Amino acid sequence: MNAHMLNLLVIVIFVVSFDVQALSPHYYDHTCPQADHIVTNAVKKAMSNDQTVPAALLRMHFHDCFVRGCDGSVLLDSKGKNKAEKDGPPNISLHAFYVIDNAKKALEEQCPGIVSCADILSLAARDAVALSGGPTWAVPKGRKDGRISKAIETRQLPAPTFNISQLRQNFGQRGLSMHDLVALSGGHTLGFAHCSSFQNRLHKFNTQKEVDPTLNPSFAARLEGVCPAHNTVKNAGSNMDGTVTSFDNIYYKMLIQGKSLFSSDESLLAVPSTKKLVAKYANSNEEFERAFVKSMIKMSSISGNGNEVRLNCRRVR
Repeated sequence: MNAHMLNLLVIVIFVVSFDVQALSPHYYDHTCPQADHIVTNAVKKAMSNDQTVPAALLRMHFHDCFVRGCDGSVLLDSKGKNKAEKDGPPNISLHAFYVIDNAKKALEEQCPGIVSCADILSLAARDAVALSGGPTWAVPKGRKDGRISKAIETRQLPAPTFNISQLRQNFGQRGLSMHDLVALSGGHTLGFAHCSSFQNRLHKFNTQKEVDPTLNPSFAARLEGVCPAHNTVKNAGSNMDGTVTSFDNIYYKMLIQGKSLFSSDESLLAVPSTKKLVAKYANSNEEFERAFVKSMIKMSSISGNGNEVRLNCRRVR
């Protein structure tokens, strides 16, 4: 084999191996052209019965991608002595796994063994946003499903008590910038938070203050009413913003008013660069949507170690 042929072969091998890894919105165009549509229908149907589904799916996708990359590992059930991610402390309140199961079942009937659970979750998160009045986007596809899921690894998830330097490090380790952090935090426009996620701001905040002084006083008083110091109501908490089922920029407006729930939300106002972005998105829903889409595509492309297409999203093959 001459040198020219050898070089050509090396180039071909490189291109093929790169394409295997590359995600593309057109990944299923020939093998399962109805994939997007089937997932959207499953999300729509679930939403008609339960308005908390969109927030659940969006959060599920975040929690998948931040542990082992976007490989569907959050969907696996615990088995034997192995406690899976979904049973780790930050994930106990995750729900709506049945939506992914329903979408998978419909896809298996249409194009068996083709669409990964990781891709279904990424599509469902997009639909959760779009069907709540937010933007839509072409989801890059081609993820493979991972076989490992460990509850202990959910420690890697960013905590609601994180300060700005902890958030910077946590997002940076995943190739996400401070711009991505502020834009993706806007996902808090959907959903509900339990008292345990923000009680640190209401009781014994520090040695000088009982309540976080950055909280709007009347807002803090309302939260204290719902979340007393020795709260015994299991599901007590608060909506994340004033329009809990609409994907919009109200989260940023409330953040500026001192009406955010998490310390991690408030920390976005701690440095000039992120504070400026909060103001930008509070002033323009269009700017927020544009940034959110860009950052979601980036986050949902965090590489996982998946190597299969599960037939059941709760179990490895």
